[in-house]
Amino acid sequence: MRAVLYYSNSDVRVEERPVPEIGPGELLIQVEVSGICGSDVMEWYRRSRAPLVLGHEIAGSIAAVGAKVQGLKPGDRVTAAHHVPCNTCRHCLTGHHTMCHTLHTTNFDPGGFAEFLRLTPLHVDRGVFPLPASVSFDDAIFVEPLACIVRAQRMARMRAGATVLVLGSGIAGLLHVKLARALGAGRILATDISPYRLDAARRVGADAAVGGGAEVAPWVRDANDGRLADLVIVSTGARAALGQALTSVEPGGTVLFFAPATPEVTVPSLPFNNVFFRTDLTVTTSYGASPADYAEALELIRSRRVQVRDMITHRLGLSAAARGFTLVAEARESIKVLLDHHQ
Repeated sequence: MRAVLYYSNSDVRVEERPVPEIGPGELLIQVEVSGICGSDVMEWYRRSRAPLVLGHEIAGSIAAVGAKVQGLKPGDRVTAAHHVPCNTCRHCLTGHHTMCHTLHTTNFDPGGFAEFLRLTPLHVDRGVFPLPASVSFDDAIFVEPLACIVRAQRMARMRAGATVLVLGSGIAGLLHVKLARALGAGRILATDISPYRLDAARRVGADAAVGGGAEVAPWVRDANDGRLADLVIVSTGARAALGQALTSVEPGGTVLFFAPATPEVTVPSLPFNNVFFRTDLTVTTSYGASPADYAEALELIRSRRVQVRDMITHRLGLSAAARGFTLVAEARESIKVLLDHHQ
């Protein structure tokens, strides 16, 4: 089978790999479509472990079923979680599934950027999601990223009527805009350094958007009747955004750090009292998603409460994966890049 091997952002190769063999309780998935995530091009994080078959946003059909699998059959259309939790450790039992050791040690074999992948019994037990007839393969690759957004906004206690500021309007930022709109946000503001992405933010539901080089806090006040944001979501690892977040949130508000930064980025120096006297300020982070978040994301997509197909800007064959990685790494005029595994 063909598989995409990642060596670096500028060295992505299509190579031949054996089709994985499955055992009892396992599934073989024929991947139809996959999505390139911004995390796939975090070279500082990936390169030391290369070569890798990456890819965790997938949709496909069951090609073969292990002897002990029940309730699933060849031909079923599915998406799947690449990381799955144990559901029994102290982290899982307190709702922090994405901190589970098991979740961090499970993955697809060999990865989503391959024509076929193997799912372990643990994946089959809690990480496989049959697709409703109305959900296309293209729709389904958004289940994983939207699940991460669902969890993040729950952690940040997103509420109807809130003013939401999204710093960074890549695919994650745009999904935050869309979900906040679906959950009843009163006003949604967005920033980015790219005019292309600012236009995208306005198109998908932001009430206003401004370039990241602007003085963000005064702009938020001007756009929000003199008040700062109730919820600030940082969907970029840019150092400037960290400071912008902490100065653009209302007392009693929440700052959600959703994106990692490169290792050299540190928290910017701010007068501590400027933060302290924003009474009842909450600062939190969010990573990944649990199986329940996947199920909720799939329902949001099925019901069309969150529209996703309008964010697909490029559809390439698996053989053109290198170009797809370049588009995502450059982050200029692309939002979601899909790989069609039949091309």
